[in-house]
Amino acid sequence: MSTIHLIAPSGYCINQQAAALGVARLEQQGHRIENQQVIARRCQRFAGTDEQRLADINALTRLHGQDTIVLAVRGGYGASRLLPDIDWQGLAARQQQQPLLICGHSDFTAIQLGLLATGKVVTFSGPMLAGNFGASELDAFTVEHFWRALHNETFSIQWQGEGPRCHVAGTLWGGNLAMLNSLIGTPWLPVVPGGILVVEDINEPVYRVERMLLQLAQAGVLSQQSALILGSFSQAQPNEYDAGYNLQTMAHYLRAQLNIPVITGLAFGHEPQTVTLPLGAQAILQQTDSTQLTLSGHPTISS
Repeated sequence: MSTIHLIAPSGYCINQQAAALGVARLEQQGHRIENQQVIARRCQRFAGTDEQRLADINALTRLHGQDTIVLAVRGGYGASRLLPDIDWQGLAARQQQQPLLICGHSDFTAIQLGLLATGKVVTFSGPMLAGNFGASELDAFTVEHFWRALHNETFSIQWQGEGPRCHVAGTLWGGNLAMLNSLIGTPWLPVVPGGILVVEDINEPVYRVERMLLQLAQAGVLSQQSALILGSFSQAQPNEYDAGYNLQTMAHYLRAQLNIPVITGLAFGHEPQTVTLPLGAQAILQQTDSTQLTLSGHPTISS
């Protein structure tokens, strides 16, 4: 079993019961949960002061132990405040020795992409303590895909995606779309020529999802990619004003604007059911009658 070290770089965990349930479930499976004090820590809307949350991240440079999983408690907002003062080079050096398996999503995307941009550090975009492991009903799909990614040097994900037939390879990267867009023009947006970009979001109407994707296109990011994969966009239901404009018609529009495959339908994001993806790993995307994404080159649990 693994040691799981908790971090809380973003918002205060308002659902303390969910976090406690997540800890209990993981302990029942035999895992050791460290740094639990960050769960209850609070300063305004954040999970502690900026200094405390920054210290959580920079302390990872000194965190010892094999097969240690670093798990974000929740997302929210707050990681962006920390970016200028994170010890990026120290974290990169730490990962070259005995890689931590760093996992989270949502607001945590900013730190994950910063690690990829500054030190080519691979992290996992996947479940978090409160929202996933502490959900009222633990999703078996999410749990199985989490451990699949962390235990296997090479693994595949299959789904019934929509999009043109393709067979492309490249570095997988991305995460939360709004956080990715917030990094445009900063040192923390990775430059990934020939990459496979995967994005998701929550509480963003379809037109705002399209606007963010067009910003990536107009900033020259999408033209450098081999493919774009769209995950889940939770609570993005169209209304009467949209008059038939929805995620499907948006994807059709994007395909007409871009010269790369746009594949939809991946269970990835702010849903109870989500895959775990190693950002910065090598990926092969095959789209035929179904879709397969094969991933390798990421850190794994050795035992």
